[in-house]
Amino acid sequence: MTLFPSHSDLLLTCAEMAQADRYALDDGIPGTTLMARAGAAVATMIRRRYRPRPVLVMAGPGNNGGDGWVIARNLLDHGWDVRVAALGDPEALCGDAAWARTLWSGPVEAVSPDALAGAALVVDALFGAGLTRDLTGVAADTVAALATRVEASRTVSVAVDVPSGVDGDTGRIRGVAAPADLTVTFFRRKPGHLLLPGRTLCGTLRVVDIGIPNTALAAIGPNTTTNTPAVWRHGLAKRDTSDHKYRRGHVVVVGGQMAGAARLALASARRSGVGLATAAVPPGGLSLYASDAPGAIVREIAGADGLAALLSDTRFSATVIGPGLGSDADARRLVTAALTTDRPVILDADGISAFAGAADDLAKLITAPTVLTPHEGEFRRLFPDIDPAAIGKLEAARAAAARLGAVVLLKGADTVVASPDGRAAICDNAPPTLATAGSGDVLAGFIGGLLARGVPAFEAATAGAWIHGEAGTAAGPSVLAEDLIRHIGPILEAV
Repeated sequence: MTLFPSHSDLLLTCAEMAQADRYALDDGIPGTTLMARAGAAVATMIRRRYRPRPVLVMAGPGNNGGDGWVIARNLLDHGWDVRVAALGDPEALCGDAAWARTLWSGPVEAVSPDALAGAALVVDALFGAGLTRDLTGVAADTVAALATRVEASRTVSVAVDVPSGVDGDTGRIRGVAAPADLTVTFFRRKPGHLLLPGRTLCGTLRVVDIGIPNTALAAIGPNTTTNTPAVWRHGLAKRDTSDHKYRRGHVVVVGGQMAGAARLALASARRSGVGLATAAVPPGGLSLYASDAPGAIVREIAGADGLAALLSDTRFSATVIGPGLGSDADARRLVTAALTTDRPVILDADGISAFAGAADDLAKLITAPTVLTPHEGEFRRLFPDIDPAAIGKLEAARAAAARLGAVVLLKGADTVVASPDGRAAICDNAPPTLATAGSGDVLAGFIGGLLARGVPAFEAATAGAWIHGEAGTAAGPSVLAEDLIRHIGPILEAV
């Protein structure tokens, strides 16, 4: 049973896609039928997208190459000028790929950089998403030569499943890969289509239906999805005419040495629809916050003891701590005070760095729903033994969430939100303009406001990430963090 409500946005790992193929076979759909449909779909997209031109189909030694043989035959039958280059001995093919090879009666050359000469369009059907080793030898040399031709606008590349060299599970490049203008994949996307750098190499990505039954998803039970409103909309409490501010939650934003960060988080939290917001600020900070946010409550606190005393009031329903908190020794004590309540916490920025190399100590403090929002540097400081470059960003976030018993939102253009229960969502709607000072503080504050409203942690984090991305797009090319806040309300209302 799938953990997500929307089938269309589910992402399948390479192993899960193999399960889907086997499910189709068990359901009575021959592998040759699936291959014929896949190749025909790619060829149709090529014919619709491009004018006829000289084509080279590079066919690999597996089923990805089998799709290539079908594509070559289809384009030839429609009058295109087609050549085929094979990697390895085409007569040694087996299974469905051997069947597909019989469809091509023309000459076959060997894959090599020289084979690319004269090709205005290359169909990259060398290796699919399941590649588990770096490209080497003639395959690597040819893909590198293809990349050079693409970058010089001498050739257009169309990738079957993924550009060869892209790891379908992690988005990492296995040695070398060439950018595609069009990538066509089948049944469902894979994580590597959304994770960087793979996403940047796919060009226009199209998913085609080749007849695998959707009931396969229930049998597989995927736990990864694209982050869309379908993932989290059900977690947003509907407004009621009888609502009042106390029923809609009360968020506390802890201020610190850098007041600007906490002020951004406070303003963003208030846009979440929460009923009340309090800024807990160091001595002397009252006037700054009060003049900046007349609709917020401002309370001075003296260190961790002061915060603990404030949060002993059970009317506070969630805490945002970390933005601008500072890196002194008191930061860790402040975070400890926030976490030792039984209410949700969002931990960001300096609050995360306060536990550098001490993830297990942090895990012992987490007893209530908690969301961490590290960028890559903060993540590496907290988890020096979890390397996203080695295992991929998706699995790194999952491992961190499982260790902490908290939701981990690992930021970036390909933000991953992972839950301790194994669910994960990958964001694909964040514009590069979000890479600006204060953007993360806005995100943390907004998620904190949702937590205070009673939204579950995973849904609050995924909603926050998606709405943050949409706000970045709405704010335009010269966005400031402050600009994001005014777009949050209309976007939240729309969903």
